[in-house]
Amino acid sequence: MPLDLYLVRHGETEWSASGRHTGRTDIPLTARGERDAAWLATRLKAAQFTHVYASPRMRARRTCELAGWGAAAVVEPDLAEWDYGDYEGLSTDEILKVRPGWSLFRDGCPHGESPEQASARADRLLGRLRGLDGNVALFSHGHFGRLLGARWVGLPVVDCALLQLDTASLSILGREHNGPVIALWNERPAGPSP
Repeated sequence: MPLDLYLVRHGETEWSASGRHTGRTDIPLTARGERDAAWLATRLKAAQFTHVYASPRMRARRTCELAGWGAAAVVEPDLAEWDYGDYEGLSTDEILKVRPGWSLFRDGCPHGESPEQASARADRLLGRLRGLDGNVALFSHGHFGRLLGARWVGLPVVDCALLQLDTASLSILGREHNGPVIALWNERPAGPSP
């Protein structure tokens, strides 16, 4: 059975709603985040997963639980969000005031992960996952999820800027004609965008 990776970004948190970079900080889902994660249960109900992995952060684990797959999930440290270092808790606008022209995917974060380090982590994880068969669920985060999508199809880290990934979204990384493809990207529940 060919490998398909079902990439799920966690539901909304107070920091994701306000645009604050949330890497190591462990904060809960908002009421909307919980509701949207429950939508994922409906969307993923028919999926037959051979493996389910979740980031160690509570927002991803809780999304996995509400989506109906918490009992099957294995915590995978490599699914954690990008380490924002000194930029943890700051919005992009706040960062640009002190570092004009900054781009996470080009510049990384002081005392956090560089693009090369985050890409190596994504490549290491994808290398392990490529040895699996069937549908595999991954409950992760926004920037790291974008990185997984880009690296799955062989794009460099800087091209992550071309991929938007909303909270409580579903994406599918699959294969066609023996090559990697993005089969679905950023599907989310109906209603206003975050």
